[in-house]
Amino acid sequence: MERFRALFQHFQSSSESVTNGLCLLLAALTIKIYSSFDFNCPCLARYNTLYGLGLLLTPPLALFLCGLLVNRQSVVMVEEWHRPVGQRRKDAGIVRYMCSSVLQRALAAPLVWILLALLDGKCFVCAFSNSVDPEKFLDLANMTPSQVQLFLAKVPCKEDELVRDSPARKAVSRYLRCLSQALGWSLTLLLILAAFLARCLRPCFDQTVFLQRRYWSNYVDLEQKLFDETCCEHARDFAHRCVLHFFASMRGELRAWGLRRDASHLSPEPAVVPPEPPEDPEDPDSGRRKAHLRAICSREQVDGLLSSWYCSKPPLDLTASPGLWGSGLSRRAPLVAPGTTLSQHTDV
Repeated sequence: MERFRALFQHFQSSSESVTNGLCLLLAALTIKIYSSFDFNCPCLARYNTLYGLGLLLTPPLALFLCGLLVNRQSVVMVEEWHRPVGQRRKDAGIVRYMCSSVLQRALAAPLVWILLALLDGKCFVCAFSNSVDPEKFLDLANMTPSQVQLFLAKVPCKEDELVRDSPARKAVSRYLRCLSQALGWSLTLLLILAAFLARCLRPCFDQTVFLQRRYWSNYVDLEQKLFDETCCEHARDFAHRCVLHFFASMRGELRAWGLRRDASHLSPEPAVVPPEPPEDPEDPDSGRRKAHLRAICSREQVDGLLSSWYCSKPPLDLTASPGLWGSGLSRRAPLVAPGTTLSQHTDV
């Protein structure tokens, strides 16, 4: 289970190409599921439309939700949309860019299902067999309205005794199937035309704005991942120190109450973890290895820092004074040397 979770988190946090590959894999899986699905229409006047439309629209909705689930940027987009402004303003254009990117990937598998269902025609025949105009078919002219409704409800079931080897059933089924395939090919052509126009018209717009939004959308995603990784790093070190302090205090308490066992049965010193290893003076990282723990060493401080991060993210200005953020959770070195002049960045 741990390996599966690690693999899933790796796919969630991977690059854009891996996300595209997952969406294409989901679309291919959609084709496999539809081809192996055994379609059986109820052939009842009250349930044909409900069953046909449900099978045509419900699986695409489930596939759409799966597409949102495997895409990490969907969660990042919602967090960026709902976060307080704080020290960093929110750019609606970045949220729109991320939303467009997420929807394009999530809609791939649902569109594949709908196109397959329309080109196959079974769902369409089942859903709209009762909606056919009887006057278009001469064989239905001699039937009463109740007989016509019963006959049309049985059209998807070619093995039923009422419509077996009936030319009228074949005509109605062929008419609905042709209409379904026409809608399927029209939708396919419309999607290809929309993709072609989007590809051709993109250079006509301002490429600077497009590059800026793509850059800052990637920045928001990477910032969230780095913050999660740094929080895990700090939580691991914090838990390690708490466990060491617990065992150190327990050793003193056992000595005070005289509950240590006889030295003939156990070693003179209990097997406890030393409170903290000595620092190597020659190690350049030894002085700041636990700097983040010396600065943030209680639950109230950690809760306050996490609340400050969510409510008031730091401004995107590397030349500004670090303040609270200089002694944050990360143990990484500064990105630039002091005194280096940097250009101002646009806030997200």
